Amino acid sequence: MASSTTPAVERTAGGRTVRISSPDRVVFPALGITKLQVVEYFLAVGDGILGALLHRPTTLERWPKGFFEGAVMATRADSRGDAFYQKRLPQGAPDYVETATIAFPSGRTAAEVAPTELAVVAWAANLGTLTFHPWPVRREDVEAVDQLRIDLDPQPGTTFDDAAAVAPHLRALLTELGLTGYPKTSGGRGLHVFVPLAPHWSFVQARRAAIAIGRELERRLPEQVTTRWWKEERGERIFVDYNQMARDRTIASAYSVRARTQATVSAPLRWDEVGSAHPADFTVTTMPARFAQVGDLFAPLRADRDPALDCSLDAALDLARRDEEEHDLGDLPYPPEYPKMPGEPPRVQPSKKVAAHWDDAGKRVPSDREDPGARR
Repeated sequence: MASSTTPAVERTAGGRTVRISSPDRVVFPALGITKLQVVEYFLAVGDGILGALLHRPTTLERWPKGFFEGAVMATRADSRGDAFYQKRLPQGAPDYVETATIAFPSGRTAAEVAPTELAVVAWAANLGTLTFHPWPVRREDVEAVDQLRIDLDPQPGTTFDDAAAVAPHLRALLTELGLTGYPKTSGGRGLHVFVPLAPHWSFVQARRAAIAIGRELERRLPEQVTTRWWKEERGERIFVDYNQMARDRTIASAYSVRARTQATVSAPLRWDEVGSAHPADFTVTTMPARFAQVGDLFAPLRADRDPALDCSLDAALDLARRDEEEHDLGDLPYPPEYPKMPGEPPRVQPSKKVAAHWDDAGKRVPSDREDPGARR
């Protein structure tokens, strides 16, 4: 992509001046949307995007060249790419950009951006950040989960409309469990429902609650919902991605811009809109007017919210215990980069699992030629 030679401009964000370099650089070629327009979008929804990120360790999804046909994300295996995830504070950050120290599953730590003011969002957007990925914790205690996040993820053969059809059943289940959910589009094909929690739950507890909710939803809608981790077992159903509640797994924040041709954004919804809304309705160009009209529908999820809005996971964890005691349903697999977790079943793709090598409890049985003492 050609770079812009237009002189830098300045914008005011929360009373602070932020410099925007190459303001005319095109970020979304199909629509002609520039970097300056992306920054101005975030300023237009300022209360919302800041509320979604406030005091939360946040990974920056940076697209410094913009999003264009054929653009690829860098990975651990291949660092080449047009975009990347910034999990550590970038060099040269202004002194008003504050951080939180977080720990990865590997045990390594990092100082990650933890926004405290709108200028941080504008600064990050100037670096090419489109999507913000906040942790479900606050920087004062990065072990205390204060949001339960349910990700309704359409699988091949299903669409956003299928996720939207499941959402009312999820809402009813959450209500039965004493939980208040707030829906939003993912900005892609999925639907997210967030629940505000009193900030004292562990990642293990929150993930266990998400599994229990997913399993109960699967029991009620077996043809529509699955909690199967392995893609080959999911079929044309909506996957409840319980591992989004594992440590270091994050979901795009409300009001984030997604790397999509049409510059869609992750849009909070009213429950009565879920069945009629579509992700394409909410873009960088359309969302400011909607925000001006309806305000921040995700305000109850802010870190500085009224504690009276906080919910408890007690009933969901009781459901998890019943699953274990009455249905013999324990833990489910963690993502592959995680160390083996206590009580976790084998991480073996079903089509590669030879029945003769596993006992009824899901433990591996060594072959005659294998040293049992060498087993993992």
